[in-house]
Amino acid sequence: MAGIVVHGAQWGDEGKGKIVDLLTEKAGIIVRFHGGNNAGHTLVVGGEKTVLHLIPSGILHQSKRCVIGAGVVLDPEVFLQEVDKLAAKGVDMSPARLAVSLRTHVIMPYHKMLDAAREAAKAGAKIGTTGRGIGPCYEDKASRVGIRAGDFLDEELLAAKVAHAIKEKNALLAGLYGLEPLDPAKVLADLKPLAKRVAAYLADVPGMVQQALKSGEGVLFEGAQGTHLDIDHGTYPFVTSSSCLASNAAAGSGCSPRDMASVISVVKAYTTRVGSGPFPTELTCAHGDHLQSVGAEFGATTGRKRRCGWLDAVLLREAVRLNGTTGLAVTKLDVLGGLDKIKICTGYLYEGETILYPPQREGALAHVEPIYETMPGWKDDITGCRTWESLPEAARKYLLRVEELAGAPVSVISVGPDREQTIYKG
Repeated sequence: MAGIVVHGAQWGDEGKGKIVDLLTEKAGIIVRFHGGNNAGHTLVVGGEKTVLHLIPSGILHQSKRCVIGAGVVLDPEVFLQEVDKLAAKGVDMSPARLAVSLRTHVIMPYHKMLDAAREAAKAGAKIGTTGRGIGPCYEDKASRVGIRAGDFLDEELLAAKVAHAIKEKNALLAGLYGLEPLDPAKVLADLKPLAKRVAAYLADVPGMVQQALKSGEGVLFEGAQGTHLDIDHGTYPFVTSSSCLASNAAAGSGCSPRDMASVISVVKAYTTRVGSGPFPTELTCAHGDHLQSVGAEFGATTGRKRRCGWLDAVLLREAVRLNGTTGLAVTKLDVLGGLDKIKICTGYLYEGETILYPPQREGALAHVEPIYETMPGWKDDITGCRTWESLPEAARKYLLRVEELAGAPVSVISVGPDREQTIYKG
């Protein structure tokens, strides 16, 4: 089996963790290829919930290997906390099962300080960052002054890099934001025990991926966030700091685009968004309350209440176009149960014209008017359904309409949080 990419087709929080967990059975190695601990992937197996932020969602399959690619930015403290929590649950967290690329960039304390200070300084113009230092770490990567995980193997090099970085960061922290400057010696002293533990997990991740592909094991590439948070193609500036598209799976893990055989775009049966930014189908009425409460829509990373709205097929259509989707995984279909009518946004009215794709100009999405199509709902509890035929007719018609509007087939349907609450559609 060649590579399968799993990514989000909306603004994140689509339920990618569950889909990766399900598809892990078909792969030998699972690769997280971008983002940082601003992602939160929730797994429910046998009623027990596990929330992951950095470690790939296939980790609960004890016979599989999980790796973190160079496209990720890694907070060593968060990484080790996850390792320890999973180990305490009896999960094998040895370096034989878990690896980090030597080229993965490291989130430092000054990155988190800068992230928080900048967001606070924006007052009424906040973008909704998680404050975890993701953006500033990617900035250092692009500026070629970042610290990489491989630097943990050379104490002299690490000390020199930390001292150089802090000299510049202190000028910003103290001079611009009025914060106490950092002491390089203390930062290094705090980092050393973490670096020593992380160093045990460092490996040639591109080599591991290539070997798995050559041996026919198959590779599962796990994305974070969602298409419309992409740094280039998302709702800029309300976006994340990395590319969330399926095409980044190759660059972020160290392999060829030809190794990607299929792309699974994960889409919630409705739309949610955390933080600021335009949201054409947002509901601030009883229907929105239903989606928020029944769907338990709180961010897995921040705990923030998610904004909820009807499914936006315009954004989904764009995600399919950008990612080359071969199959849709529709999650939280059960949350729509109990509604008499369900709406789908099929297009936008923008500057007097009907458009089927999001307008490209910055800020334009805040000025579109959604065009809705209304479909009958269903009252049945579908959390026990396990086949396509067992779904209510209205639910099947809804999914077929989603296929038609998106231009891609539905292949997986989630009707509840547990691993077993899944329907595979041929």
